[in-house]
Formats: sequence, structure tokens, C-alpha cells
Amino acid sequence: MSTEAVDTTRRNLITGALASGFALAVQPLADAATITTSTDHLVAGEVSIPVGDKHMPGYRAMPEGDGPFPVVLVVQEIFGVHEHIRDVCRRFARQGYLAVAPELYFRQGSVANLPSIDDIMKIVREVPDAQVMGDLDATVAWAKASSKGDTGKLAVTGFCWGGRITWLYTAHNPGIKAGVAWYGRLVGQPSANNPKHPADLAAQLHAPVLGLYGGDDKGIPQESVDTMRAAIKAANKPSEIIVYPNMPHGFHADYRETYREEAAKDGWKRLLAWFAANGVK
Repeated sequence: MSTEAVDTTRRNLITGALASGFALAVQPLADAATITTSTDHLVAGEVSIPVGDKHMPGYRAMPEGDGPFPVVLVVQEIFGVHEHIRDVCRRFARQGYLAVAPELYFRQGSVANLPSIDDIMKIVREVPDAQVMGDLDATVAWAKASSKGDTGKLAVTGFCWGGRITWLYTAHNPGIKAGVAWYGRLVGQPSANNPKHPADLAAQLHAPVLGLYGGDDKGIPQESVDTMRAAIKAANKPSEIIVYPNMPHGFHADYRETYREEAAKDGWKRLLAWFAANGVK
């Protein structure tokens, strides 16, 4: 992709709008079995979240009615807030939550129209963890100010890139009641943008986190899962990691070939029970 095309893509996001549909990079992988949740009796759509002197686009779904509703932060995959993440928000709304997915790359640029993973990763690598923590804080403040969100009942969940962020944000925000991390990276070398990883922060977790991982995930070896489990145990934290044998990375992503219905449904059931058991309902 040319520099001009990338710059145009970035400018498009700075206007504060989410792209529609699936990210371009995953459209060839989209499957006919993709789950689509109706918006009937829901309030769902794009929102604008103040962050300092900027406005961050996001997607919000919640039940009709006055609320306030318990709040779930839904943290995107590397593909941004595309249709799958929006549908996850609608699924939460069907369960009585206000779910909001902020577009956490909005300063660096949109990935919606980038054709390859390599192009996407060029932007993802530019996103500092500190920026993400601040933008999620701003999203919580927005939900509270809306009067529709009960941020005393606050949870976070995320997928892939967002799974790692789920662990980090639970260590960052003392107001979190529960987190569920779907196959997020657990260990890594420190860098300027990513100075700490989940295994480094186990002792700082403010709330229980449920990790949902695939036993055949080529990008997250079981050694790293064992490292995280040991860190949680050493910190005496009430978190837990479930590994689904023979499951690949992205087993919840019903829009592509990695989807595994049984594990995805079991993980969702565990997520809802985890939130309820930890006061987010």
C-alpha cells in the first residue's frame, strides 16, 4: 500500500467515523455462518467519546429503557471496531449491559480498509499501551456521564490484541470488577510502546480475570500460558485461565474459518457467569 493511501486512510478516521462492515483484510475469510444480532429493542450505533481535545469514535449497544445498565468495555481485535466487534456489543446488550467498543487506533489511523495483516500491524505497533489505558478511562467517563451506564458495575473483555489489553486494563483501573481475556498475548519483550505484559502485571490486577485460550494457538505457546498461571498463583490473585484443547487462535471469531462453535459458546457462557459472580450484573 502506498504512503498516500495509508495517509488517506488515516485522515478518514480522524473525521470520527467508523467504517461499516468487516475489515477489508478479513472480508475474503468471512463465512456464511457469521452471527448477526438484531437491534430490535436495543439502542445501538456509533458514538463519539471525548478524549482531551479530540473525539474518539466508538460503537455502543444497550437495551431500550432508562438504565443505568452495567458497563462492559469491548476491546477490539487488530482489525479495529469492525462488524464482529459491533455484534459482540449487541450480544451484551441483549444480556442487559451497556457495551461500548472504542476505536483505540483512532490517533494512528484506520485499519478498516487496509488489505493485509502486515499493513495493519504497521499501525498497531504505533499504538502505546499508555494511550490505550487513557482512552479506555475516557470511555468509562463517557459511559458514566451518559447516565445510562452504571460504572460501579464495570467489566472489560477483549479479543486477540484486545485480550492482552484486558489484562493490562484490569491492572490499571481499580474500578474494574471483572475481566475476560480471549487469547491475548501474555509475555513479550519490553518496548517503548509496550513496556509491560500481562505476566509482568499479575500482582497488580485489581479484579479477577478469566483467560480463554486455545491449546493449538500457534501465536500463544502453552509455555506462556504456564508462565501467566504461575504469576497469578505467586500473586495470590483469584484469576483463572481455561485452555480449550486443540482450539486455534480466534476460535470465537464466527466470521472466519478459525471459529469453533462449541468452544465459542462455552467461553461466552463462562464469560457471563464470571461477570455475574463478580458483581457485574
